[in-house]
Amino acid sequence: MLPNSSVELLVHDYTEALLKGALSPGFPIDEAKDLIQSVWLTYMEVRHNFEGRSHIRTFLFGILYNKAKEKRRKEQKLVPDEKIEELVDSYFDERGRWQRPPVDPEKFLQASQTMALIEKCIDKLPLNQRMAFCMREIDEHGSDDICKVMNLSVTNLGVILFRAKARLRECIERQAKGKENL
Repeated sequence: MLPNSSVELLVHDYTEALLKGALSPGFPIDEAKDLIQSVWLTYMEVRHNFEGRSHIRTFLFGILYNKAKEKRRKEQKLVPDEKIEELVDSYFDERGRWQRPPVDPEKFLQASQTMALIEKCIDKLPLNQRMAFCMREIDEHGSDDICKVMNLSVTNLGVILFRAKARLRECIERQAKGKENL
């Protein structure tokens, strides 16, 4: 178990990386920050269980991904609360002018359609493939960290990533062909 000064160093050294990890599955910044607080609270409760057989970063990211899965499960049970007026008001200043002018509608539509297509395909991946893919390609974790967090061998990770990329490619191609036929 680490003394309190060491815990402060851990918080200082890993909070930013954990925040990036919480943002990658699509949590808004406020929810991601809450998730990180939850990670640190959990760490304080279970730090006596850390035996040092893996890197502390791996231990923390394991807590993060478990918290993220738990949060997603809870969100699926709740009906979303839309605050459309607040959203619209945030785009304009007091005189009714744009805070930031919108992007070219055609570029925006094309980019948003592409992102929606990719996100839809990522969401269709089985959980282990989605986690491995996001950790590797979005969070830019190394194979060793991913293997420790997900309890996999390097060979198994390679197979999972290959399958995830193959499914993504197939899904994206299928979706693109479907849109071309419209």
